[in-house]
Amino acid sequence: MTREIKVHGTTAAGYESVRDEFTAMLAQAEPDHASQVAAYVRGRQVVDLWVGPDTDGDTLFGVYSSTKGAAHLVMALLVQDGTLELDREVAYYWPEFAAEGKGDATLRELLSHRVGVVGADSGFSPEEIADDRAAAARLATQRPYWRPGTAFGYHALSIGALAGEVVLRATGRTLQEVYEERVRVPYGLDFHLGLPEALEPRFRSVLPMMPSPEERALLDAQPPQPGTLNSIAFNRHGAQPTDVESLPNSRSVRAQGPASAGGVASARGLAAMYAAAVGGLEGREPLLKADTVAEFGQIHSHGHDLVLRAHKSFGVGFQNVAEAWYPFLGVGSIGHKGVGGSQAFADPRSGLAYGYTRRRFPAPGGAAPEDERLVRAIHTAAVTR
Repeated sequence: MTREIKVHGTTAAGYESVRDEFTAMLAQAEPDHASQVAAYVRGRQVVDLWVGPDTDGDTLFGVYSSTKGAAHLVMALLVQDGTLELDREVAYYWPEFAAEGKGDATLRELLSHRVGVVGADSGFSPEEIADDRAAAARLATQRPYWRPGTAFGYHALSIGALAGEVVLRATGRTLQEVYEERVRVPYGLDFHLGLPEALEPRFRSVLPMMPSPEERALLDAQPPQPGTLNSIAFNRHGAQPTDVESLPNSRSVRAQGPASAGGVASARGLAAMYAAAVGGLEGREPLLKADTVAEFGQIHSHGHDLVLRAHKSFGVGFQNVAEAWYPFLGVGSIGHKGVGGSQAFADPRSGLAYGYTRRRFPAPGGAAPEDERLVRAIHTAAVTR
């Protein structure tokens, strides 16, 4: 049964097809579906749409691993400045990290998910999941789960803490502070690594997934396996397993903004951050030089991911968006998805910066099925104008 859903917001001339696509896909959505989509092309906003109860363009959602895009932007800025060097050992900045055979691991390997420090043997407490410094202290002494540099696996809840400790040791500032000072505040971005109490009324809690009978059967056929790298990376193996689905619903997580998955944003904020980073925004030069974008977008890890147990592709931190999901995008596109259905990226070749959020956790697997249709519609409009 299809139904009509009112889509709010604006599109620039030539992008009307995006509203049509958004409306069409929502005909099969849940009655309480809430989401936002925003896009910039060469620094100009061309799409700003939203739908759903208690939702507008200013509403803020938990964006899970889309947070990693902000963390990797900070790393790219510091590498561009010369403050950090990708081929220096992590232990050069953070001596304690050398424990348990990790002394030769480089920053490039860390950011490319190659150091094997995906979690802690006994798991993290909820307080450590919310606090990057506390998690980093545990990770420094952790024996890697594979020899650094020999393989790769998604550091789902650890990479932000690892990168953040390097930033702190090199600059004296937390990753969140550097992001706030150099990225969020100058552009007024609604993408927060640490949500102020005053903005809490704009936040909407994540709603649980509503799997179909077929999806429920698929989920039930994949029970937790506590001893696997996947369980360790998502902190499902310890005494206090993490419920990833409800992670952004914790005020402690939102307030501290752990750089792996604790960000809070609107689609406008996601898209505007990538526009500022790669294409320029508000008439300013891009935050990142073309050579920096190219280096961070170059494939560094490609093949079988030991954690996700699937074929994956990463640049320096950023996911390889074109290779992984959208082959019609340009080579060197950088971005990151979040397990709750958020998505954000930049395609330097077309000048497109994209952001998408949704409130209800998608099922199964955390991928929003609507993304591909929206991205294709926006990209088509961008390259044919």
